Amino acid sequence: MAGGRRRRHFGRIHAFSCGKGRHSVKDEQNLIGGPGFSRIVYCNDPDSYEANLLNYSDNYVRTTKYNAATFLPKSLFEQFRRVANLYFLVCAILSFTPLSPFSPVSNVVPLVIVIGVTMGKELLEDWKRKQQDIEINNRKVKVHHGDGVFEYTKWRDLKVGDIVKVEKDHFFPADLIILSSSFEEALCYVETTNLDGETNLKLKQALEATSSLHEDSNFQNFKASIKCEDPNANLYTFVGSLDVGEQQYPLTPQQLLLRDSKLRNTDFVYGVVIFTGHDTKVMQNSTPPPSKRSKVERRMDKIIYFLFSLLVLMATITAIVFGISTEEDLDNGKMKRWYLRPDDSTVYYDPEKAPVAAILQFLTSFMLYGNLIPISLYVSIEIVKVLQSIFINQDLHMYYEEADKPAHARTSNLNEELGQVDTILSDKTGTLTCNSMEFIKCTIAGTAYGRGVTEVERAMARRKGEELTREDEDAEDVEVAKPPIKGFNFTDERIMNGNWINEPHADVIQKFLQLLAICQTALPEVDEETGRTSYEAESPDEAAFVVAARELGFEFYERNHSSISLREIDLISGRKVERSYQLLNVLEFSSARKRMSVIVRNEEGRIFLFSKGADSVMFERLAKNGREFEEQSKDHINEYADAGLRTLVAAYRELDEGEYYEFNKKFSEAKNSLSADQEEMVEKATEMIERELILLGATAVEDKLQNGVPECIDKLAQAGIKIWVLTGDKMETAINIGFACSLLRQGMKQIVISSETSEAKAFEKMEDKAAAASALKGCVVRQISEAKQLLTAANEDSAALALIIDGKSLTYALEEDVKNLFLEVAIGCASVICCRSSPKQKALVTRLVKIRTGNTTLAIGDGANDVGMLQEADIGIGISGVEGMQAVMSSDIAIAQFRFLERLLLIHGHWCYRRISSMICYFFYKNITFGFTIFFYEIYASFSGQSAYNDWYLSLYNVFFTSLPVIALGVFDQDVSAKLCLKFPLLYQEGVQNVLFSWARIIGWAFNGIVSAVIVFFLCIMTMKTQAFRKGGEVVGLEILGTTMYTCVVWAVNCQMAISISYFTYIQHIFIWGGIIFWYIFQLIYGAIDPSFSTNAYQVFIEALAPAPSYWLATLFVVISALVPYFTYASIQMRFYPAYHQMIHWIRSDGKTDDPEFCNMVRSRSLRPTTVGQTARIAHSRRYEKSPLEL
Repeated sequence: MAGGRRRRHFGRIHAFSCGKGRHSVKDEQNLIGGPGFSRIVYCNDPDSYEANLLNYSDNYVRTTKYNAATFLPKSLFEQFRRVANLYFLVCAILSFTPLSPFSPVSNVVPLVIVIGVTMGKELLEDWKRKQQDIEINNRKVKVHHGDGVFEYTKWRDLKVGDIVKVEKDHFFPADLIILSSSFEEALCYVETTNLDGETNLKLKQALEATSSLHEDSNFQNFKASIKCEDPNANLYTFVGSLDVGEQQYPLTPQQLLLRDSKLRNTDFVYGVVIFTGHDTKVMQNSTPPPSKRSKVERRMDKIIYFLFSLLVLMATITAIVFGISTEEDLDNGKMKRWYLRPDDSTVYYDPEKAPVAAILQFLTSFMLYGNLIPISLYVSIEIVKVLQSIFINQDLHMYYEEADKPAHARTSNLNEELGQVDTILSDKTGTLTCNSMEFIKCTIAGTAYGRGVTEVERAMARRKGEELTREDEDAEDVEVAKPPIKGFNFTDERIMNGNWINEPHADVIQKFLQLLAICQTALPEVDEETGRTSYEAESPDEAAFVVAARELGFEFYERNHSSISLREIDLISGRKVERSYQLLNVLEFSSARKRMSVIVRNEEGRIFLFSKGADSVMFERLAKNGREFEEQSKDHINEYADAGLRTLVAAYRELDEGEYYEFNKKFSEAKNSLSADQEEMVEKATEMIERELILLGATAVEDKLQNGVPECIDKLAQAGIKIWVLTGDKMETAINIGFACSLLRQGMKQIVISSETSEAKAFEKMEDKAAAASALKGCVVRQISEAKQLLTAANEDSAALALIIDGKSLTYALEEDVKNLFLEVAIGCASVICCRSSPKQKALVTRLVKIRTGNTTLAIGDGANDVGMLQEADIGIGISGVEGMQAVMSSDIAIAQFRFLERLLLIHGHWCYRRISSMICYFFYKNITFGFTIFFYEIYASFSGQSAYNDWYLSLYNVFFTSLPVIALGVFDQDVSAKLCLKFPLLYQEGVQNVLFSWARIIGWAFNGIVSAVIVFFLCIMTMKTQAFRKGGEVVGLEILGTTMYTCVVWAVNCQMAISISYFTYIQHIFIWGGIIFWYIFQLIYGAIDPSFSTNAYQVFIEALAPAPSYWLATLFVVISALVPYFTYASIQMRFYPAYHQMIHWIRSDGKTDDPEFCNMVRSRSLRPTTVGQTARIAHSRRYEKSPLEL
């Protein structure tokens, strides 16, 4: 094995004693044939007549959104679901009719470009998925093709019933039932990182009936059938049976090998395919996440609808005025506008059919004013968001070097939403804490051991103004002196180095340490060079227990042939001896059971049950003679909870042979059962044995706060973000973690809503469960009502409150008739901590806050139990920690540490919100400016439908001349530097309050566009209409006026961009000034093309405009005039009503960024007081020092 390590393997390990099922075939058919249990697999005979009749899906997996046949229709449908694109499609169709004011080509080309770019992006993304599918489907695996011969076959060609041979370090091609392996015991090690992110190896083992099939030739005549559950998404359960010959054997998850998991440390396994393709459990789990759109994007849609309504209104006005004017052209044979020859006109200008002409003119105007709708807006925003996501992914400040994990924006749809977060709902374990457990304290036989000091205890000492005791400081010094051991931070000379044998209750300590070493499912790994044993465990807690047992003298070093081997210190001799314990049963841990037990037989033949679990379930299972140390242990457990530690109670009992035989019989029957209520049967069997326990003590492990968590929470609180903690931990633990990270502070009034009150416990004892539930609900409602009254009084005193509620109370608080009252209290508090919360409750709380407040919510978590919360929130942040990847795979953005949230929100979130908001506002400004010049010309031209601009000028305005500067704005602009974003978190409140994309600001930009259009149009008319152009002295024509106006518009909107930008880069200079230069180059090239194509733009710039000084002077004068209103407004606003970032610009330009007085002046502008975090705690302490009587 690489690295000089060898892994100790072991034989038959089951969560129960193996027993053959005794059901008859008829009974089995009655069970299996029911709903959800109808699958039949003919092993080694996938092409039989019976197998073909079942018509199971093939093993080809598609993750693409499109295929060759559906790409065009589905992609076009996606594009034209957007109202803007649908409008331009209608215009493109109408452009082929005589109604069109411009040529069809000039109208269709921009639409094709925009749609083409977006479809190209979709195609590229789907092609990447297609390539990945091809690579996976074309992988090869050895498949039995008869006569004991295995040949390589592509994954996609596998069928249900095929026998496959998977070799070491290869992925499983489908869901398999293991038949045998290279080990005699038919076990194998499986890595499930792709499924759940867990790096620890899982142990799988075949049934004894097939464990002897070690050679290819053994499968020449192998026949069997499997009857099992139908395809489903549950990764951790499996019900089935294997029929070999006349015998039937129950199948459990222990025999199930899932697709996309990998075979490790095992040369090969043989397996039979039971689920293929999209029937496999991993594919059943690959449901698409809920579609999320940002609030900015939803408001942008409303603006599009508004502009569309404005366009219809303008077209209606045009049609009405045109119809009236046309009707008046011919009155009793007299022609008013004789030069239009109304007596001899087409239907478009026929005075006798004025209503028809007005309707046709409406359609013409409907196309003509189309530049009000920004055709390139959506595609530009998509490009910008992708580039913003790249910046997030490549931010080295959010790269976690220790785990080699960068930030990963899994979607770019919500970038700007990161800048508007109002409430963060956070998990605790693995999110605020490291989920890297360290064994730090324990209580054994009523005596507390362990002198370590936790971070929570340090925080408690700080908030109480106490110093650490000398003993604690000495313990810390010892801790620093010795080399760190992962999972072990325990110091107490009384039981270390074998000294425990001198303690008063040495026999109890021996049992306690044996329990730590035996009651586990870890896998030992021995380093052949050093001889040191390390462990791979299913959870960090379990690894910490086994390491603690090893360090205290009870080293678990091998599992072999249904046994566990220890090197332990003998109580009598005090020497290390090797002892082996026969492993009889493992009663597995589950969230419902809250405990785990093992039953073993020692070398003397005595049978022991060792059990560890939560205090809430363990104390009630103690025997009367097993409660000797109960009171002391409970006191110590409460102290450990106060110190922020996670506790488990340890207990044991000795079993006699008769009692064990009776239990094992019932337990095996329950495990072998194929009925739907199997779990309930197993639970009843375990209940009968896990009782009458004798208390040994309790463990306490520390889940340390991640680095930078208190500082991050402080910054987020200063930014005006509310933080809620939703955890499954006990209330005391959660409260103390709250103190450690400054969500709570000394002097903050705590509103505790608990089901642990004496009144609530009395209700629980009622026999009538419905009445008990109703009474409990009334109790919770009363507590919430009292909290509301307290909140009202606190608001009058400006005091900060914290709400703490447990899971049982939360169940009633989330009911339809109570949740509004609960939310009202919760949002009025500075901190909210929900303890003992289930995954469903986390999701329900998140939904309640999101829907009822209407504010942006962000959920952050690291485990599978956080998935619902992440998907329910507006933004889901997954922590790529040690609990697996389910949270990351369900998240919108993944980060490795909670502290990175500070930079993600306060810098990237703020910048993205500002950039996207400014970008959209500018888009509408430039389109309104351009569109209204066309409208004003229509007024000037008697609403005739004559366009002021050349066809291609109209088409390329949004695509080339003004689009790139907007993209540069969306990617590069920043109001203040990253350093100042962190120094002044209140900047973030601009997003929370939606200052930059409020209706007032949007209307302001729209008004600016109308003003610019008025100035450009009327000044161009006034300055150009009497000017002579060309050598012959011809006055200005439409082509010259239109080109001059267009030049002024291009200059004005690009210069407006230049004076709006806060942060210039060379790219922005290139795009802004390059867009203007490109306009002149375009005039030269386009004007030189044959007039059949360039029409009225032929040689206009070269012959008429370029030689005329009045053209250049008019451009300069008009552009400056168009910018004066905005410049005037911006100057007044900056001088008298400065925004946050403008105030920061002042103190930065004055060199006062480190001056406390100036910084406090800026911070005083915060609209939301900082009530949690270190800053609030310090401020509160200062107020307390000044006037303690006021508090």
